[in-house]
Amino acid sequence: MSLESLKTRLPDYARDLKLNLGSLATEPGLTEQQRAGTFVASALASREPSVIQAIIAEFAPKLSPEALEAAKAAAAIMGMNNIYYRFVHLMGEGAAENQYKTLPAKLRMNIIGKPGVDKVDFELWSLAVSAVNGCGMCLTAHEHELRKGGLSAEQVQAAVRIAAVVHAVAATLDGETAMAGSFAAAAE
Repeated sequence: MSLESLKTRLPDYARDLKLNLGSLATEPGLTEQQRAGTFVASALASREPSVIQAIIAEFAPKLSPEALEAAKAAAAIMGMNNIYYRFVHLMGEGAAENQYKTLPAKLRMNIIGKPGVDKVDFELWSLAVSAVNGCGMCLTAHEHELRKGGLSAEQVQAAVRIAAVVHAVAATLDGETAMAGSFAAAAE
């Protein structure tokens, strides 16, 4: 499966997603590694098998083996961190005293310190996954590191645009599959 076959699977009502997917695949504001890794990490965060297969087929060949592993690692570690730090953040909104902010996480996160690729690229992929997973605390932390690392607001925005479109494509295809299943069940 390729990016083109993924676009052809999208229904007509999702035409904007098709167009955005195509234009973001050649987003000039990011390096090829940053762009490809952002697509891979975002697809893994989407959890939709056909999106993952198409994105991996399209973008994995553009990454070194180390970069592909790092993009996958960003999706994995942020899958954990986004849940934990969203909890910490949300507990602070309603509580007079948020004890959880002062407690150590006690979760292994070694990959963040030694991702095997340029730290900025790993942070970018982590930001994209955090956008998909909706963790404000992680978004703030990764955006800060990216800006400190020299990326512009436009580059950060490009990664989040990729994450948003990949997530929307996954949600659309997942919804279409569910609707097809319910129509089939109703016809029986």
